Amino acid sequence: MTDPAAITAHVCDNPVRDLPLHDLAGFTHRWVDAGGVRLHAVEGGQPNGPAVVLLAGFPQTWWAWRKVMPDLADRFHVIAIDLPGQGHSERPHGSYDTHTVAAYVHAAVKALGVSTYWLVAHDIGAWVAFSLALKYQSRLHGVALLDAGIPGITLPDSIPTDPEVAWKTWHFAFHLVSELPETLLTGREREYVGWFLKAKTLSPDTFDGAEIEQYAAAIAADGGLRASLAYYRDAADSARKNHEALEQQHLTVPVLGISSSHGSIPDMAASLRPWADNATGIVVPDAGHFIPDEQPEAVAAALADFITRGD
Repeated sequence: MTDPAAITAHVCDNPVRDLPLHDLAGFTHRWVDAGGVRLHAVEGGQPNGPAVVLLAGFPQTWWAWRKVMPDLADRFHVIAIDLPGQGHSERPHGSYDTHTVAAYVHAAVKALGVSTYWLVAHDIGAWVAFSLALKYQSRLHGVALLDAGIPGITLPDSIPTDPEVAWKTWHFAFHLVSELPETLLTGREREYVGWFLKAKTLSPDTFDGAEIEQYAAAIAADGGLRASLAYYRDAADSARKNHEALEQQHLTVPVLGISSSHGSIPDMAASLRPWADNATGIVVPDAGHFIPDEQPEAVAAALADFITRGD
């Protein structure tokens, strides 16, 4: 099978036209054909500066980085990409294991004229970023991963049943069940998305009603729920491919693990060190799982420092 990253991509049309677009001052919407899957990117900042690629997770879109992007734009070439099935990117059928998705993301970055870059990712975006780093680390300057249970890496082998912590990971098992999540969630996307955005933030007022509606609409758009669940349903395959790659090499590029005071993974750096030769970490105070939304200035500062030290 042809590697999607080896296929020349080109600018193309928005594949999710019924979903409203939200603009960010100083940034431009782009769509690229990455190996036959159209991905949405939002690009701005300094064209000649170091390129920084941002990936969001469930249940968000590129909009998760809206408060961080302007702070990075003064110094860096900033690109936020919607993963396949996310936001305004195409919702393909087929595998959503993170090595397959990583090839599409890397192809999209190449299509935007970027050959080497810094990669920053949260939640499921971090799942993809870890696999991308294993496949294409010669193209990366470094990787920052925010509060993510990465399959086979930082995700516990068993889901805890203690009520004090089980609420953080219960959905992994639920999303794996065939058909039932679709039956229960279709038409109730707002309630479901709202639970995550309120329960997993330190302050439940972090997201307003309009933002909850925006993310819910993206999942409700044709194929969005199916794609969101597919990342979890293919997580075992993602874990297997991660370990197969790690039998051949560890990550040698600089890795920054960003945890938070009230997040899901207490110490991302410690969880990543068995697999990365150069892993450092920070803990962002006064934040839950959605660190870029809760403490955007701290995230932007940590990323700027990480990139500057690496350069």
